[in-house]
Order: sequence, then structure tokens, then C-alpha cells
Amino acid sequence: MRLCLLIGLGIVLLLVFILAFVYEFITNRSEIKIPDNSFSVHFIDVGQGDSALVRFPNGKTMLIDAGENSKGETVAEYLKDNDIDKIDFLVGTHPHSDHIGGLDVVIDNFEIGEIYMPYISATTKTYEDVLKSISAKNLKIKKAEKGKIIYEDEV
Repeated sequence: MRLCLLIGLGIVLLLVFILAFVYEFITNRSEIKIPDNSFSVHFIDVGQGDSALVRFPNGKTMLIDAGENSKGETVAEYLKDNDIDKIDFLVGTHPHSDHIGGLDVVIDNFEIGEIYMPYISATTKTYEDVLKSISAKNLKIKKAEKGKIIYEDEV
């Protein structure tokens, strides 16, 4: 009887240890900071849409798309949480709202180096808002096209 009690207690303690480890892993995973001198790609959760941040070892950054209009603040907060105040290369892949909708917020709130977008016209308010933000900062759009190399980091 005493042996069964000790085995049961051992199993309970093992389960408590495993649960504590899993809890610690889950709750601290958002606090993991990626070193500034490493190459990393962050896929930002913008729901239906796309947004990706690329950080180069030399500190340069590239943001590709920024999700829907309603996700501009989400992207801006993500960038600020990762200590980013300048986007060296901003890429709008195409003028659909689920890709460029939040770009105006990013442009308005961060220093922008170069902007790349395809030379495709659109008549949506979303597209016009992005163009207004670009114009307000006197930025120029560079043509994004298949095979274009935007940046090559020194190796």
C-alpha cells in the first residue's frame, strides 16, 4: 500500500513538473527577442492579408505589405515592439486592400527609406490613401517587378 502511495505521489509530482514546464514555455515565448545582428523574417498576424518584416544582420529592415486598413495599427505596434523606427525598404506587392491597406499608417508613423510597388493603377480609397501618405512625405515609388533585386546584404 505504501509503495502504491509513493508511486502515485511520484506520478503526480512528475505531472506537476511537466505542466509547469509547458506553462513557462507558452507564457514566455512572446518575450523571446531576436538579436539585432541576425537575419530574421517575421510574419505579422494581420488576419486575412499579408505582412512580413525582414531584418538584415546590418540592421536594415524591409516590410512587405501591411494587411487590411484595420491592421495598420497592429503592424505599427509590432514594429515599435521590435524597436524599429525606420523601414529601409517598404514593398507593396499589389494594390489589393488585404496587402496595402495598412501601409498608410506605417508610412505616416515611421521613417521610410525606399518604397517599391508595381506600376499598376487602382481607383480604390485604400490605394489613394497610400498614395496620399507617400506624397505627404515627398517619397517616390520605385517600380517593383519580377526579378528586381531590392537589396543585397554584404556577405
